[in-house]
Amino acid sequence: MKAGLSLVVLSLVLAGCVNIGEKSEIPAVVYYVLQDASLEEAAPLRAEVPQSGMESAPTLLVLDTTAGGFYDTDQLVFSRSAGTRGQYQFARWTERPGKRFADLMRERLDRQGKWRVTAAGGYVRGDVLLDTELVEFYHDASSEPGQMRLVLRAELVDLKQRKLLGRRVFEQSAPLATFDAAGAAEASGQAVGRALDDLTVWLANIR
Repeated sequence: MKAGLSLVVLSLVLAGCVNIGEKSEIPAVVYYVLQDASLEEAAPLRAEVPQSGMESAPTLLVLDTTAGGFYDTDQLVFSRSAGTRGQYQFARWTERPGKRFADLMRERLDRQGKWRVTAAGGYVRGDVLLDTELVEFYHDASSEPGQMRLVLRAELVDLKQRKLLGRRVFEQSAPLATFDAAGAAEASGQAVGRALDDLTVWLANIR
């Protein structure tokens, strides 16, 4: 009987219906902004690059990051056990993770100073194209407080020579400080920051 009650409480916590230690009530929907937690530590490299160097830098077209159907939503996703996924009932992202991740990625790459970064789809012709996909992005709640897991696929294409320059899959995780949506949102920013750290290093070393 106690085991069954524990499972019910766990489900309600992840759904956002119960706040442990507070009076139980149905809360209002809370919207979280996905952040790059490493951004404050990233050096503004572009400011150190001479303007003449930037003029000769290749133009990098960055596509919006795609996401699998279940992750292409403004709801925070969690998993209580392997092979299962659920969604927080009263927690939302202000933007879908794929779109927001792409904006954070462009900002980080622009700071790197190696590329002239722009969104794809406009009138600007690019030298190289970056295509990314959020393969996994969820709160692994199989144990308390769990961790945020992120899997990112990236491909870099030379548009002039029409060839693949590189392909890589990045995996990152970040532990939650609290077992709730707020903890998941904060850990998401840490996982995003670490993934962007890896991505920028990878791109900087591609010849």
